[in-house]
Order: sequence, then structure tokens, then C-alpha cells
Amino acid sequence: MPNELIFFICIVVYLGSVLLLYKLFGKNGLYAFAVFGTLLGNVSVCKCIDLFGLSTTAGNVIYASTFLITDILSEKYGKKAARNAVLYSFSTMILWLIGSQFVILLTPNKSDYVNESLNVVFGLAPRITFASLVGFICSQSIDVFLYHLIWKKTGNSKKMLWLRNNGSTLTSQAVDTVLFTTLAFLNTYPTDVFISILLTTYLFKAIVAIFDTPFVYLARKILPLDELPDKKIVKTEN
Repeated sequence: MPNELIFFICIVVYLGSVLLLYKLFGKNGLYAFAVFGTLLGNVSVCKCIDLFGLSTTAGNVIYASTFLITDILSEKYGKKAARNAVLYSFSTMILWLIGSQFVILLTPNKSDYVNESLNVVFGLAPRITFASLVGFICSQSIDVFLYHLIWKKTGNSKKMLWLRNNGSTLTSQAVDTVLFTTLAFLNTYPTDVFISILLTTYLFKAIVAIFDTPFVYLARKILPLDELPDKKIVKTEN
């Protein structure tokens, strides 16, 4: 299956999963996906792939999907709820960094066959996670700030939801891309590959940001199961 097809399938699956978890579990479902997205993003970003003839990383879609989380939380529950998602994910990444290093320190037994592979992936964890921490906390904070700034300027208008969503996300992801790519990959790849990763990472994140706009509109209409009014059971006498 070509990478390009997998890319678009991932967009639908990840963004659709956000709405499904939101419907089933409300805010907790969004928080769960935010944590999942940051963890998988930290691992998959280590893999370099080609999309449409351009070099980029495999973690673009899943990581970009986490921005949909903060936008939905901002739209439905306000700034505090969106900031909580950022803090939960940030804390998880710190634990991931600590835990992955403990895994490397453990001495494998003679029958082990995955230690070398884990050392390669987890060995990148300090630099990757540090870069991700810096990019994540800065970009997500900017995303939440800009979302509510645009909201104050335009009002709680459904017609202007696309502007709140795209304006905040496209700007914050530009900040994230520059910070993360520079801290994680500078001097790791040849200069031409590094520049290609920098530009294409933002390009593909921007594509996900544009695709997630209809999902924000759908999320605005969704009433999670845990927020449904209790149904009173009326007993009838025979």
C-alpha cells in the first residue's frame, strides 16, 4: 500500500477516532487521545518516510491530530479544559522519557531479541522527547491563546469557527515544526534532508489542520453520552 494512501487513511482514522472517543467518553475521551497522540507521535517521528516524493517523518498525522483536541475543548469547554489537555500530555511525555531510559538500563537475558531495537528507539528518546516537550508546550499554549483571542475578536459565531480553528492551528503548528525539527534533527541528517523535513513536516501538518475543520464543526454538534440528561423511568401499574 503506498504511503500517500496510508497518509489519507490515517487522517480519517485519527480524526474520526477523536470524535468517537468524545461521543463515548466526553472530555475524558479527548484527554485520552491527547496522551495517546503524544506518545505515538514521539515514537513514529523517529521514522523518516517519503510522501509525494518529499522526505518527512511518520508522526505528522497523529501529532497534528492532537491540535484538534485543544480546539474542541476550547470551543466546547473553554480555555481551562484545553490547558488541562496540554498539561496531561506534557506530564505523560516526561514520564515517557524517564520510563524509556529505565528500559534501556535493564540488562537483557540471553533469550532476548528486541533489546537492540529498543535501544535504537529509546536511545533517541532524550533528544526527541526534549524537542517534543519544547515544541509541544510552546505550540499548544499558543494554539489555546490564539483560539480564544480570535474568539474574542469574532464572537461565538459558528460561521467563524473555521477561522478560530485554522488561524490558531496553522500558526501554532508552524512554531512547533520549527522548534521540534531544529532541536530533534539539526546535524542528524544532511542539510538538504533536514530542510526538506522542516518544510514538508509543516506542509503535511497544515494539510491535517485543513482536513480537521469539518471535524470541529461536527464536534460542536456532538453531545457526549456522559452529558446526556438522565432519563426518568416511569413505572405504570397494571
